[in-house]
This record gives sequence, structure tokens and C-alpha cells, in this order.
Amino acid sequence: DAIVGINPTRRGVELAHDVRHADCDILITEPMYLDEVANPEFPLPTALVHDVTTPAYADWLEPHRGADLPAQLPDPENTMLLLFSSGSTGAPKAVICTQGRLGRLTASMVDRVSLHRDSLTYMCLPLFHGHAIMMNLCTAASVGATVVMARKFSASRFVADVREHDVTYFNYVGRVLSYVLATPADPGDRDNRLEVAFGSEASPAEVAAFRERFGCEVREGYGASEGMIRIVPVDGAPVNSLGLPANNVVAQIRSDDNQECPPAVFDTEGRLVNAEEATGEIVVMGRGPMFEGYYRNEEAMADRLKFGGENFWTGDLGYRDTDGYFYFAGRSSDWLRVDGENFATAPVERILVRYPQFGGAHAYAVPDPKTGDQLMCAVTINPGETFDPAKFREFLDAQTDLGTKWRPRFVRVVEAVPTTANGKINKAPLRATAWEATDVWWTLPRSTEYVAMSDVDKSGIREEFRSAGRENALPAASLVAQR
Repeated sequence: DAIVGINPTRRGVELAHDVRHADCDILITEPMYLDEVANPEFPLPTALVHDVTTPAYADWLEPHRGADLPAQLPDPENTMLLLFSSGSTGAPKAVICTQGRLGRLTASMVDRVSLHRDSLTYMCLPLFHGHAIMMNLCTAASVGATVVMARKFSASRFVADVREHDVTYFNYVGRVLSYVLATPADPGDRDNRLEVAFGSEASPAEVAAFRERFGCEVREGYGASEGMIRIVPVDGAPVNSLGLPANNVVAQIRSDDNQECPPAVFDTEGRLVNAEEATGEIVVMGRGPMFEGYYRNEEAMADRLKFGGENFWTGDLGYRDTDGYFYFAGRSSDWLRVDGENFATAPVERILVRYPQFGGAHAYAVPDPKTGDQLMCAVTINPGETFDPAKFREFLDAQTDLGTKWRPRFVRVVEAVPTTANGKINKAPLRATAWEATDVWWTLPRSTEYVAMSDVDKSGIREEFRSAGRENALPAASLVAQR
């Protein structure tokens, strides 16, 4: 038996597909998700869906109350968790995590985040997320620390929760630090017991601002649910870099034809000037046989163990400077990370093409000014039609299987999309141009209204990148425009 983390931001047929794919026998949930599992297409009958707030759930657990610990430790090779990630093809990827791997990781991460018996950790990430389990719940349990579980992350509640519960540690991904820093500062923000914040994908400016405002350590690191590599900051590392691989792991940046990419070259202002040749996939050398695999997904396995399987291909893009420091450059072509959540573009495209006025819709990642990605789509319009932003908004609002992160930030209307020599859609030029094109519509943060982008809007986005110290992440067309 294994525990499967199901992502509740997936909806409709996508949610049903994940549950079916992982061969789930029962589902444990709560009232806010009962409407989703009541869908006729949901693969589990009502009797196998357990609402944790009901007396029936308590009765179901009662026979196990006070049970003795197992007389024998579980086999380290047994699967403990299936953690869903997203792949470039849109197929579900349930990462296998064995008892042994989780145990080894927990032991090493306790020191990495400086947890101790008197730590009080704040867990605001959802439990389907490997970061919540591996970097908080399990590490806290191993040292006997106390865990405060927030129902969901709230920037407006963060400071109050930290003070009220004497929190000493929390973990984050994506935009969490940015959202907290956007709340009004208070002279008493440093009046807390915070010791360490640990996470990934915050910009250097955000890390510095958070340290200054709350008086705690902020430690960043790069890793993946597959567990093949961790890249951590080290003394002397450039401010925008990830750092170096931990535990003497060897990694390279390799091209699609399995050649090592040349080192990155920067100009005097810190801009990457050879992005096309220096950027490739982060590949972990010699550790392919150690990969525990994906559940029932041979295609995804093959994508990670290319060219004979000796090395592990992470699916993440990066580049490396002449001193060997790694830099993150985004996700491989057809998946992205928005607000800390990975997802593939294929399910989004399947929804967008339902819109009657669209002849085609193609989704892709563009960089976020602070961290990770934003979602953009290029669409063609059927003859005799025009793009109506109000109707498009109404359409998105009506799509019950549209994930909470799947609403495009940018919509570009094009006459035709670029294709490769064999007729496949070529998204590389679309990503390179990003929003620096004509006929681009966008929705401002926390709004669902789409408005036409102006030159002033585009200039403002470029300034956001500069302010966050992420000039290197700007699309190629933005770099040209700012010069």
C-alpha cells in the first residue's frame, strides 16, 4: 500500500484521471472538495470517499486507535508515497518515493534546515506537494518538533500566525515570499521567533528583503520530487545562481543531442549573451540507475533516462558559468511552474480550444518577473471572428475543469503559429517574443479582465525584472526592446 498525494486544483476529468491512474482504493478528503468527487466521471464510489469531518470517518479509524507500532520496520525498497508531478507530454507522472529514500532525505534535511526538538514549524503548503512532506512534516516528526498546519497559505495571515504560534521555521516555493513582502510592513515584524525559512525560486531581491524585514535566515535550494539532485548555495556563489550540486553529485548542462553545452558568458551588466548555446537540460551524471521511477508511465521514464539510461535528465533547463555554478533557466518546452505549481500545457490547450472563436490555441511558459513562470497562449481566430476579451473571460469562468493556475496571463492573437520542418508547432519563437508583440492582451494581477497591452505596460514589465535582479530571465525580444 502507498499514500498518493492528489492535487485538488486539478478538476473534472483531469482529477478523475489522476485518481484512476494511481489505482487509488479510497480517498480521504474534506467538505470543500466533495462537489468535485461527486462528478459522475469520478472513478471511486461514494462509499470509498471518506470525509474527515464526519462521525463515520472517526468510526472507520476507531479500531486502529492505540495500535502498537509495527514489530518490524518496513522494507526500505517498499513504496511509501506517489507524488504527482507534470510531464512535457501532459500525461500524469506519479513519482515513486520509497521508504528508504524518504528516510535518507529526512535525516540529511534536518541539518540543512537546522530543525531541533524545540522547533515549531509552520506548514502552509498543501500535503500533495513533496515540499510539504519532505521539507516540513517528516523532518519535524524525526526530531519531535511541533507542526502548525495552516488550512492554506494566506499572506495577510502569515505574520499574525508566526507571532501567535511562536513559529521558528517554515518552508515555501514559488511566490510565497513575494506575497508576504507585498503586505504592509510593520515596525514589529522582527518581533518573532523565526530562525530559518527554506524554499526555492525566490528572487535574490526577495530573499534579501525578507531577511531584513523579519530578521531570519532564508536558505534556498534546487531539487526535484524524483530526488536525483539538490543544488544549494555555497559561499562565493554569484547572487543569481543556484549554487553547486550537494553531496558530490556531478551534473552537466546538455543539449538535446546529448552534448555538453558551453559555459555561459555574461556582459558587463550581467546579461547572458550566449543563451542559445549555453542553455540546455540539467542532467545528473551516472545516477540514472538510482531513479525509483514513475508509476505506470514508461514514456515519462524514457524521457528521464535518455541515451541508454546511465544519466538522469531532470526536464529542467539551466546554464552553468565558467566557475561551475548552475543557473535555472526554466522548464522544458511544454510544462511550466506558476506560483510554485508544475503543470503541463496540453490539458490547458484542450480547454482553450473549446472556445468557439478560436481556430487553435497553444500554451507556453514565459518568465515571471519574480520567480518561475507565467502562462501565455497564442491563438488563431476563426474567419469572420474577432477576439472579444469579455466573452473570453466568461468562457474561462464557465470551465469547471480549468485548474486554479491555468488561466492565461497573456493572450496573443496571431494569423498563424510557427511550425517546424516536419509540421509540428514550434513554440520556441513564441516564447522568445513573449509579450513583446502586437495584439497581445493581458490580465493584471488578481483580476480576470483582459486588456490590450500598451508599450507602457511592456516597459513596466521589463522594469519589474530589473528591480527583482532577474534581467537574465527576460525573453530575447524584451532584451532587445530594453536596449
